[in-house]
Amino acid sequence: MKTDSRGQSAVEFDPVLVHEWLERAARRHPEKTALICGKVRCTYSQLNAESAALAGALTRLGLSRNDRAVIFMPTCNEVVTGLYATLKAGAAFVIVNGAVKADKLRYVVENSGARVILAHTDRAAVVSKTLAQMPTAPPVVWAGDPAKIPPESHAMSWEEAVATDCMPEARRIIDVDLAALIYTSGSTGEPKGVMSTHHNMISAARSIIQYVGNREDDIILNVLPLSFDYGLYQVIMSVCFGGTVVLEPSFVYLHNVLRRIAEKKVTGFPIVPTILAMLLNLEDPGRYDFSSLRYITNTGAALPPEHIRIFHTLFPGIEIFSMFGLTECKRVSYLPPQDVDRKPDSVGTAMPNCETCIVDKDGRPVPSGQAGELVIRGSNVMQGYWRDPEMTGRTYRPGRYPADRQLYSGDQFREDEDGFLYFIGRQDDMLKCKGERVSPKEVENVLCRMPGIVEAAVIGIPDATLGQAILAVISVRPDQAVTERDVLKHCTLHMENFMVPSHIEFRDQLPRTPHGKIDKKQLAQERCQKKNPS
Repeated sequence: MKTDSRGQSAVEFDPVLVHEWLERAARRHPEKTALICGKVRCTYSQLNAESAALAGALTRLGLSRNDRAVIFMPTCNEVVTGLYATLKAGAAFVIVNGAVKADKLRYVVENSGARVILAHTDRAAVVSKTLAQMPTAPPVVWAGDPAKIPPESHAMSWEEAVATDCMPEARRIIDVDLAALIYTSGSTGEPKGVMSTHHNMISAARSIIQYVGNREDDIILNVLPLSFDYGLYQVIMSVCFGGTVVLEPSFVYLHNVLRRIAEKKVTGFPIVPTILAMLLNLEDPGRYDFSSLRYITNTGAALPPEHIRIFHTLFPGIEIFSMFGLTECKRVSYLPPQDVDRKPDSVGTAMPNCETCIVDKDGRPVPSGQAGELVIRGSNVMQGYWRDPEMTGRTYRPGRYPADRQLYSGDQFREDEDGFLYFIGRQDDMLKCKGERVSPKEVENVLCRMPGIVEAAVIGIPDATLGQAILAVISVRPDQAVTERDVLKHCTLHMENFMVPSHIEFRDQLPRTPHGKIDKKQLAQERCQKKNPS
């Protein structure tokens, strides 16, 4: 037990700021491994010291309280160091997927008003192109190979930044200060920055830790991008309970990923339905050693009941937590493992310290079994959308008193007589592909920038592996020769891989509604009829 300045015993309360949990873990477990990425291991004391040194460097570059820092790197330990350094400097971090292209990176940097960029030299070409398009470019701290740092954007190398013992000056930070902007696809075609305070993030993390039952000896295998809140929170949560996170760049090479479970004695494996489908499609998936694995979690879309049955047959004893969440509140619900076989289509009930309700179009609760919009209450409900008061006002509405903010999810749900929730679909046309939310409008905007394309419509079609596959229906100018290969090349150059359409269809004209808009419902019906002719 600690003592105060008078020598009397003092109680150590739980931290209220995200980075304070790292500082506590470094005091309690200084030599314990916090992160593993490839051959690199980082202890809690190393992570805490390096992030503090980097915070001092960021402060000297002009990063102040309530500023934002963009982190643009592939999955690596430096992303984690960067986010904790940003918080220690009193600012909010913005992690951008390392696969984004220059146009989107520029949008996020400008929209967030970032004062500094933390980047990796593996992404130097994208960063250079982005900065060249900006009238005033923020300074860049470069991780990676110093020989690859573009001279025109050089502010400081990572080695220079963390080599100093100069810590940032003490700054007062409170739990209602912003900790992160997490950008997610929006129906308007531009990403939206969800504002998360320290209190929001810690509240959400503690609730998830509680129902999953995490403990200090847990080792989490994270194959999800740290720009994706599901992947990010594996790190935030692990630091809170003093565990270890194994970072994997992707799940493309699934065999290597699955081998890590035995190699690193992994106890927790967060997945999306795509990963489980890929695992079960492997020849003899039962050959992998999952003896250390205690649980898997799933979100993004419900796991097919048949996949759950096969997994339980192959790997009995491993708990499955089927969950539902939105970036706007992190997590909403979970299905306890003992109910997975009984209610495999459900996403469970509200997680601890969270409340849900299903309402009709007038905001009135609906009876059990009736569809309506899911509304969420709790300290996990984020603050709204950065620089978008109109969208914030539509999505986040006042409750019974000022602090009672309610999130109108835009998702159609029903609740059974036992209080279990069932996802029906989105009220808008947002898609879920490979566990990521995809804006059809954003994909359409990229397609329509390609020379020769007149217009494009993007819809989702069911896919057992992807959740939803992306279909792009395109009309081309008669005097232009555009091939499917041309379209895919254009998409690959201008958007992340999970947004690239899986199917391309060319038409002379796209169907129209009576109001002259592209009729996506008709496109979906026609696609369904092709697949299931009567």
